[in-house]
Amino acid sequence: MKVTVSRKGHFNAAHRLYRKDWSDEKNQEVFDKCSNPNFHGHNYEIIVSVTGEIDKETGYVIDIKTLKDIIKEEVEDAFDHKNLNLEVKEFKNLNPTAENISIVIYNKIKPRIKPDLDLEITLYETPRNFVSYSGN
Repeated sequence: MKVTVSRKGHFNAAHRLYRKDWSDEKNQEVFDKCSNPNFHGHNYEIIVSVTGEIDKETGYVIDIKTLKDIIKEEVEDAFDHKNLNLEVKEFKNLNPTAENISIVIYNKIKPRIKPDLDLEITLYETPRNFVSYSGN
């Protein structure tokens, strides 16, 4: 029997959506106000969901304290109050869209959990705009 365990996290970060190989006009046309050269920020909310079999000894899929610590170390400490474009190495050459941020977070967390567990990242950029990524 598989069960999904989820934990919420939060971070504030600034970013700018743009491609270095495009003109300012093309970036403005495609990314609109999100391409502001002075950056803009979001209060990101994240839900990390882990799905797997319940361990017969502990009764856990994953210890929620362990998941809390992983989110703090891999996401909140790494991204909170940062300019993603300038201060986070994963985005030096990767446009920090919500889609790409969710994939980066997935790739940071997946190695920290047991390989037989499934992982899904849901990232809210605003209360109405969110993306989900589960490794596919």
